[in-house]
Amino acid sequence: MAVTEFDTEPEVQAHRRTFVAFERLVLFAVLHIALTLACLALAFFGHVPLFALLLGLGGTLALIVGFVVSGSKSER
Repeated sequence: MAVTEFDTEPEVQAHRRTFVAFERLVLFAVLHIALTLACLALAFFGHVPLFALLLGLGGTLALIVGFVVSGSKSER
């Protein structure tokens, strides 16, 4: 019978850090896809491509900065 529990505390902490990092990566991907779809809708259906471009670039930058800042807080 295989043991499925972690043997030591460092293994548990390493697993938790990996899980949180993956969770943040998935959240970033979902938010970036939603932002991209919103910008495409503004550009093609809303007929405001310049605003959509600026919103896309600014939103991507804001997402990256937000996740970097929140990541540095959670590792302390």
